[in-house]
Amino acid sequence: MAAAPVKNPRILIVDGQEKDAARTAALLAPLGAECQVVSDGQEAAERAVQEKFDAVITEYRLEGLGGLALLHHIHKRKPRLPLIVLTSGGGSHTAIEAIKLGAYDFLAKPAEAEELQEIVADAIRDARQMSKPVSTIERDESEDVMIGRSRAMTQIYKELGKIAATPVTVLVRGETGTGKELIARALYQHGHRAHLPLVTVNCAAIPDNLIESELFGHERGAFTGAVGQRIGKFELAHNATLFLDEIGDLNLPLQAKLLRVLQERTIQRVGGKEDIPADARLIAATHQNLEKMVAEGRFRGDLFYRLNVASLTLPPLRERREDIPLLIEYFVGRFGRELSLTKPAITKDAVRYLCDLPWPGNIRQLQNVLRKALLKSREFAINRDTLSDILRESEQAVDGVLSDTLSAFVQKTIQKAVEGDIEAALPELNKTFEKEIYRQAIQLSGGNQAQAARWLGVTRFTMREKLTQFELRPKRGK
Repeated sequence: MAAAPVKNPRILIVDGQEKDAARTAALLAPLGAECQVVSDGQEAAERAVQEKFDAVITEYRLEGLGGLALLHHIHKRKPRLPLIVLTSGGGSHTAIEAIKLGAYDFLAKPAEAEELQEIVADAIRDARQMSKPVSTIERDESEDVMIGRSRAMTQIYKELGKIAATPVTVLVRGETGTGKELIARALYQHGHRAHLPLVTVNCAAIPDNLIESELFGHERGAFTGAVGQRIGKFELAHNATLFLDEIGDLNLPLQAKLLRVLQERTIQRVGGKEDIPADARLIAATHQNLEKMVAEGRFRGDLFYRLNVASLTLPPLRERREDIPLLIEYFVGRFGRELSLTKPAITKDAVRYLCDLPWPGNIRQLQNVLRKALLKSREFAINRDTLSDILRESEQAVDGVLSDTLSAFVQKTIQKAVEGDIEAALPELNKTFEKEIYRQAIQLSGGNQAQAARWLGVTRFTMREKLTQFELRPKRGK
């Protein structure tokens, strides 16, 4: 589910140019932002620490306390407060130094309205996610709740308590949709590095030709399109926590480089020779059978043993059926509030029906079904017939229209390769599928790049790059 919109954030704008500060505040008006403007770096440092702000946007060139010194001062005292540098001065070196000192992002003036709004909204959401506790209380109204009283879940809670405060690498395992990201965040929040950022990478969502740069950064000119230096996720997570989701999707060359990082606690940017400290507490997750992949030569055995120092395996929903009524109660209440329903409800017969289903998509599938059911039922109680219709429609979408259309398209493309019209079918298919995925996501989001990136599980950088590559620039929805 996409993160909820950021509502009425309080933002400190630090800029010695009155017109520039006013323009920045105006650009943030669609977010309902309450903007406080100061022109002096020293005053900004004091206010940022003493008052409550959701984000700080600062010019690099300031009177008194300079921009980089301001970043260092604030980040040291409030490491989870998002700091965004918006400046007319400073090149790639300044950007890298700003990121190293804790800046969330670095933008050149004049910033585009959409880009600034998305970065600010994304930064605030990320900060709130780091601060929001992952609860095990079933009736908690937080979006992030680990629900379950079953023996399997009780054991998970016990294991979390044992290993969260240790510095060891943890491998979180489980089928898709079982809640591995929640476990990773709970490990982070109860660890000794919880005062520092949690840096997250979805290895499955980043193309092979970009993942190395994403993890380790790159130097200017390292490859075509590398117009400046870039800080990688490992460097950002130095002394903090790094979560590598779907680590089983890393290719073998990247696995070898990751093993080196875990052994030496240093990285080298792509195209660079300098050893850079990268001592991150690593949490990895996968839905794949890594032992089988090792046996088949698709995953390095030495890397597997490095990752599997401590392991948590989440049970599928079908193995903890006694937790399903609790999950139903929680999600019906939560989605009911989101949809502004007065008394969202579900019949006992519908609950029994849901408890008997196999749930191959686990909790994620259950969430999706309940949300759709509430949209259909509105102020009436969800009944068994409504649920049955939703599940039947889902099966038909997958087994009918989608499979027929996809099969015909694949066949046609392969035939082009047979006839010599294209060199190879697979790259052509991959390119078409990828473009359609990004087109659908950005269209459904109404042009909101940050929201579309969250839906796809990719970084904002990757989203921008793909939209440019595929020339997808729809207008932002109203």
